[in-house]
Amino acid sequence: MTILPSAFYRRPTLTVARELIGKVFIRRLDDRLLRGRIVEVEAYHQNDDAASHSFRGRSARNDVMFRAGGLLYVYFTYGMHFCMNVVTEDEGVGAAVLLRAVEPLDGIDMMRVHRGAGKKDRELANGPAKFCQAFGIDREANGFPLDGSVVGIADAADVPSSRILATSRVGIRRSTDLPWRFLEKESPWVSPGRPSAIL
Repeated sequence: MTILPSAFYRRPTLTVARELIGKVFIRRLDDRLLRGRIVEVEAYHQNDDAASHSFRGRSARNDVMFRAGGLLYVYFTYGMHFCMNVVTEDEGVGAAVLLRAVEPLDGIDMMRVHRGAGKKDRELANGPAKFCQAFGIDREANGFPLDGSVVGIADAADVPSSRILATSRVGIRRSTDLPWRFLEKESPWVSPGRPSAIL
């Protein structure tokens, strides 16, 4: 299992977002290894993207998003959910990729404990908040390096472009025209939300 180096993330955000499809997110928790294959992401950037947390500049809340790529940026939303992103590009650039959904691979029993015993496998991490809950990600993980010590993303075979769909992003009200959501076509593991441009 080869963990992606920080150099992977310190590139244009849209390139990183597309190439994350098919890679494997890992989380070490209580001497267990939880793994999931990434099938859906969304890119966010300070430039010309009013939906991004970084659009209005650096703040205490989004500080991690402006650090050099290769960190986890975790935020709390709607007063009840955590969502996680991988920080991209260089120091001072507010950019990140939201991890929206994975196909669970290892540690499924623990994911089910976190999410509820009655959840089907495909419901464990098919949405950004579900993903965080399943993998035990909360505010404490904000700023963690993606080096595999606690969290990381492992390399895997590239998914052909013909199997990746670019659509508008989900659950936002601004910059809804940007086709910055990437997902694996016909994957049963993606989130149920429709692209915002057709809502």
